Amino acid sequence: MSFLSRIFGRREDDRAHVRPLWHRIVAIAREPRWYAELGVADTVAGRFDAVTLVFSLVLLRMEREESLIEPSVRLTELFVEDMDGQLRQNGIGDLVVGKHIGRLMSVLGGRLGALREALPQGEPALAPVIARNVTLIEGADPAKVAREAAALAKRFDGLAADDLLAANFQP
Repeated sequence: MSFLSRIFGRREDDRAHVRPLWHRIVAIAREPRWYAELGVADTVAGRFDAVTLVFSLVLLRMEREESLIEPSVRLTELFVEDMDGQLRQNGIGDLVVGKHIGRLMSVLGGRLGALREALPQGEPALAPVIARNVTLIEGADPAKVAREAAALAKRFDGLAADDLLAANFQP
């Protein structure tokens, strides 16, 4: 860290190594098929749900490997930073952003727990979790999203740690 950086409080970006993974997570969650084919609602809530679903699947993969624990913390910081920016862009003021971020983190934690429990049991156990935690359009089949989530989780599980961190994978 340079002398001026220390004086002015700037620090090197310790999240640069996980930034490609964060961008890949968001890109996967924004793919049109989630909305057009699988029935995720194309709304703010639905898009948040898609991002947290993909993000949760990545975090669950990361928590199973010691070398990925620290990067998962940095990745979560990027999630918080992104959500903070989205809230501010949508007009949420400084005084309540923290409260909203706290709620979003609580939602993320709940989804992580539900997915952690359901994924090992397969798609039949995953469909009710999707129905409860993903905003779907009327008539959408949560089992379709569950199949996609299970397939993504399987792909993430098959990746080497370096490939996951570098976002060297296709959805």
